[in-house]
Amino acid sequence: MGAGFFERSVAAEPSSLCHPPVITLRYPLASIAMGNRFAMTDVSSEIGFVRNKRLGKAVYQNRALSKAGLSERLFALLFSGLVYPQIWEDPEIDMEAMQLSEGHRIVTIASGGCNALAYLTRSPARIDAVDLNTAHVALNRMKLAAVRHLPAQADLFRFFGGNGHAHNPAAYDRFIAPHLDRVTRAYWERRNWRGQRRIAVFEKNFYQTGLLGFFIATGHRVAKLYGIDPARIMEARTLRDQRRFFEEYLAPLFDRRLLRWATARKASLFGLGIPPAQYDSLITSGDGTMANVLSVRLEKLACHFPLRDNYFAWQAFARRYPQPGEARLPAYLEPESYDTIRRNAGRVTVHHANFTELLAGKGAASVDRYILLDAQDWMTDDQLNAVWTEITRTAAPSARVIFRTAAEPSLLPGRVSPALLDQWTYEEEQSLDLSARDRSAIYGGFHLYVKKA
Repeated sequence: MGAGFFERSVAAEPSSLCHPPVITLRYPLASIAMGNRFAMTDVSSEIGFVRNKRLGKAVYQNRALSKAGLSERLFALLFSGLVYPQIWEDPEIDMEAMQLSEGHRIVTIASGGCNALAYLTRSPARIDAVDLNTAHVALNRMKLAAVRHLPAQADLFRFFGGNGHAHNPAAYDRFIAPHLDRVTRAYWERRNWRGQRRIAVFEKNFYQTGLLGFFIATGHRVAKLYGIDPARIMEARTLRDQRRFFEEYLAPLFDRRLLRWATARKASLFGLGIPPAQYDSLITSGDGTMANVLSVRLEKLACHFPLRDNYFAWQAFARRYPQPGEARLPAYLEPESYDTIRRNAGRVTVHHANFTELLAGKGAASVDRYILLDAQDWMTDDQLNAVWTEITRTAAPSARVIFRTAAEPSLLPGRVSPALLDQWTYEEEQSLDLSARDRSAIYGGFHLYVKKA
């Protein structure tokens, strides 16, 4: 799940001290590309052509020919391609909640892969990253190979932190591709109808692709229809400036008839990776209208954290990551984290599987930390009980489970068997505090459960 609308108009030149030139391939530094490109090519070419049975099982809850069933199948069709070029959960909150440290064994949902790499800064013993989306699996495996085999940190930043560069596909061919499995390599080297390989997306701003990138571009376009350029919030220098811009320019957009009509349709949020079942949960958080819910969530993203500290806001508003020295970056792109992450990258295994399937193959008391993202919002009661049966069986003493929800309360009470939940302590006060400090800003709740002794 992700959210946002915005783009930056002016950018500082990168510091040569923070971002040294790369000697091995002698690439010139990528310039900062601006603009708000809006094209259907931003959406993965896989859409409509991949039959993903695992994904269907996770999403389908209604008869195929019912209105709800058709909506679910449309979502699954769109979700079969790249959805999240970046993950939209705050890894610093995750690591604090998990008390993550050396030796921990982790199972997480992969999504865009940024957070699994961030967890490596704490040197866990092992990370199993699972995802039902084959594009996310390919992205995670390619990211891991890039961390391990690109020559230097500046090369990694240019590939995943910059705004694209013509030499990125050449770097892929020389340093990354030889270390990929056959399926992942085939994914990135597949050609579209114009003869371009998929890896060519890194010649441009990768984060403007996928369903999330398309959704953000659409948000920019809608705002500009009403004469508002959301990118101007990046000119703010204080939290007061940020709030003033939100209240004067962004908040009134949610009162517009077109936006209220559009967001009342479940399909309008498919670009955020929100399936119909999660839409129903999300809408309970406000006054009964989705426009109100989105306005509240956007207010948090725009107003509660300084822009210099929040790379989620940069992606939402500036439509890019900051250059080194402009603002904070994801942990895996920070120079000071590079050596540790590179040294530990071999501890991550990426699986095309769901959470329950993976845990079913593990022994009792073999996992210390679990990260479910917001996946439980998709689940039926039977699926929730199945995954918590496996979590409880595989949980080591004092194991921790974290997850997010579209609505504010935990969704487990009343849905998961008391025989399972009674083995866990819900850290309610800490969960509320962590939720308030989650820079991704778009979730109703963050939740922490700890295994009882």
